[in-house]
Amino acid sequence: MSIVTLPGLKDLIDSISRERNLPRLAVQAALKEALLKGYERYRRAQRLDGFHFEEDFFDNFDVELDLEEEGFRILATKVIVEEVADSDHQISLEEVQEATTEAFLGDSVILDVTPDQREFGRMAAIQTKQVLSQKLRDQQRKLVQEEFEDLEGTVLQARVLRFERQSVIMAVNSGLGQPDVEAELPKREQLPNDNYRINATFKVFLKKVREGPHRGPQIIISRADAGLVVYLFANEVPEIEDEVVRIVAVAREANPPARHIGSRTKIAVDTLERDVDPVGACIGARGSRIQVVVNELRGEKIDVIRWSPDPATYISNALSPARVEEVRLIDPDERQAHVLVAEDQLSLAIGKDGQNVRLAARLTGWKIDIKDIAKYDYAAEIAKKEELRAAEPEEEEIDEFEEELPEDLEASELEETE
Repeated sequence: MSIVTLPGLKDLIDSISRERNLPRLAVQAALKEALLKGYERYRRAQRLDGFHFEEDFFDNFDVELDLEEEGFRILATKVIVEEVADSDHQISLEEVQEATTEAFLGDSVILDVTPDQREFGRMAAIQTKQVLSQKLRDQQRKLVQEEFEDLEGTVLQARVLRFERQSVIMAVNSGLGQPDVEAELPKREQLPNDNYRINATFKVFLKKVREGPHRGPQIIISRADAGLVVYLFANEVPEIEDEVVRIVAVAREANPPARHIGSRTKIAVDTLERDVDPVGACIGARGSRIQVVVNELRGEKIDVIRWSPDPATYISNALSPARVEEVRLIDPDERQAHVLVAEDQLSLAIGKDGQNVRLAARLTGWKIDIKDIAKYDYAAEIAKKEELRAAEPEEEEIDEFEEELPEDLEASELEETE
């Protein structure tokens, strides 16, 4: 069998495997694909008569690497036929029977079609090199995806490498014994008070591992995701790790509309243990536990509030640090509530540019209107509520009529049949 020699093939595969941290089999697979593309380029260059190669023309060709002789062969799978119409995909029964008598029409045979070393050509070699580089990148992306896809939603340690446009490129490690890989921290996922200097380290939330052959880093990390806050509290509060205290909901605004507003998070916690204060557990003695979280988030304001199954109590707690006088559940079905506060608490309840009430609404899932209790028109709101109640029976009557209608129709149909 003929062979196209590649001096130093074994050492080449070993060095690529080490440099790119790829298994030797993955490097060999990439090399075989690249050599096959080089052979395809060689064959196309041979046909200058305008012959049209179909898309699947080379599907029956394969590359065999020979690490001992340091070279490769091109093999073709051909079907045995009576008369050959396509010599690249077919071989005559008569020709096969010259080598063996155990051959029948319709069988397949594998033949060595390796071109001459000199004929393979410089252009084919260049094509092979280009494709090999691309295939190795594809193999690396595939391995990175497999390594990190199970880590989505977890927190990793990251180190700043460089800056690309508004993104920060960081090195992250899966903790599985593999070298660091690059991850992207987009502008929208950064914290305004972070100082992203080269080699600075940060805790980051692994948000997404992108699929497909993307250019550049395919791991998207975040410093602004609510998952990072959950992790930091779980790491600092043993009661959360022991499941004595649970985090029910988190609302975070890490990148507010205006810089002067500042980052803020509201986190609702609860416990089933009567003698445990979930809020106190998260704050710690003299604020020691929550201060660790605040420091990691570069001074972000954090409100820890007690969750309650009673919507009015939950909404009141969520508007902390404002003092709430009364919560009126105007429309429970639509989850709309009026929150009444004293005049001196209005600005505190609403917050800068509405941040406090906005986060409270996201935390509770209720639409919240802050009202001055001194100016609140109870009579008007009661009248509106009565109007809504008066409309409900009419809707029920309509529903009952619609439900009874098919039975009347069925009865009339029976009468006509009789």
